Amino acid sequence: KDRMPLTKERNAQIFEEFGGSATNTGSIEGQVAQLTERISQISAHLQQNKKDFSTHRGLMQLVGKRKSLLGYLQKHNLQGYRALIEKLGLRK
Repeated sequence: KDRMPLTKERNAQIFEEFGGSATNTGSIEGQVAQLTERISQISAHLQQNKKDFSTHRGLMQLVGKRKSLLGYLQKHNLQGYRALIEKLGLRK
């Protein structure tokens, strides 16, 4: 299949890059980066499978979760929020 779940190595790499260390899996930045990765994978899957509505629902849930995490980050750490948005290429 075209849609691979995130591997342990890829997860560790994401948290290493965004969360400070591979074991810091609770960091908001790391979680947002991980969700962004999954969202882009699922979006690619939905490009080919337009009628896969259950996956579409899962995608909407992930987008909502990412949005709430970003809202939290924006309230509590504005510089970190802006840096993360820039790094991930969100918000046109």
